[in-house]
Amino acid sequence: MITFWFAVLVLAWVLYFVLEGFDFGVGVLGPVLGRDEHERGAIVRTVGPFWDGNEVWLVAAVGVTFAAFPDWYAALMSALYLPMVLILLLLAIRGCALEFRGKHDSPSWRRRADLLLAYSSGGIVLLWGAVLGILVDGLALRADGEVTGTGLARSLGPLLSPAAGIGALAALLAAILLGATFLALRTTGPVRRRARDVARHTATGSVVALLLLGISTGNRLALAAAAIVFIAGLQARRSREGTSFAAVAVTVAAAVVAVFTVHGDVVLRSTLNPAWSLTRESAASGPEALKLLTVAGVLILPGVIVYQLWSYWVFRRRVASERVAS
Repeated sequence: MITFWFAVLVLAWVLYFVLEGFDFGVGVLGPVLGRDEHERGAIVRTVGPFWDGNEVWLVAAVGVTFAAFPDWYAALMSALYLPMVLILLLLAIRGCALEFRGKHDSPSWRRRADLLLAYSSGGIVLLWGAVLGILVDGLALRADGEVTGTGLARSLGPLLSPAAGIGALAALLAAILLGATFLALRTTGPVRRRARDVARHTATGSVVALLLLGISTGNRLALAAAAIVFIAGLQARRSREGTSFAAVAVTVAAAVVAVFTVHGDVVLRSTLNPAWSLTRESAASGPEALKLLTVAGVLILPGVIVYQLWSYWVFRRRVASERVAS
């Protein structure tokens, strides 16, 4: 049961970071790729039917962590309380920017909404990337499961680590690449052409960074990711947007899985003493709680998956970014 719910948890985080990843990337790229109000509106419409449904996977991932691995949840939320609050505030700003953008016809109103969407999306990506980097590096956990330190240093200190910085930069590149390939897949006209160009150039930069990382550290996963991202850039150059987006999505999914499984059975490494690290067994709920959670999961999760597949099928057509004569 512990292994099963850990797999469900990782799946929920994978779906969140892949699906919301292209949402965030689209938000960041909107003011860059959209040269006028019509083009920026087309960019926003590509994610309009999906973004709030994609956020469901954040609720699912956090809910499963809380219910199935409460000690892990407690350690993370107490140690990273302020970054998590900042993420929630930025998610609220992003939601308001998307929902209120069309409530007023003023070009300046919509321009401000687009900028708020871009800044909030970029901030969320950087913070989530830093959190993932911290998960790989670990926290200063004591034997009682608490993190050392007090005040702001306890909650914001981990964000200043090299691992957090690398994670933030990697997440931003991944979101831009996801967003660019998604826009190339979902639009027509000038936005599609510009999105393909951004996807090509971002893929090239990402391949170089991954090769340097893989060669310097001997990390085979980084080298494999470089190969997949190279294929994504090549497919974008050939206007095969579906294959390009799928390759980037697979790379992001594999990276998330690697983050959660890099230390094997250890879910949160202690940088003070390896013996104080949290493992799946030590962080998991009791057998009865996991059985009850399984009943709820069997009833709820399939419905969420079916609804999302249906919504993507209904809104599968491309959004025109060029002006069509009336």
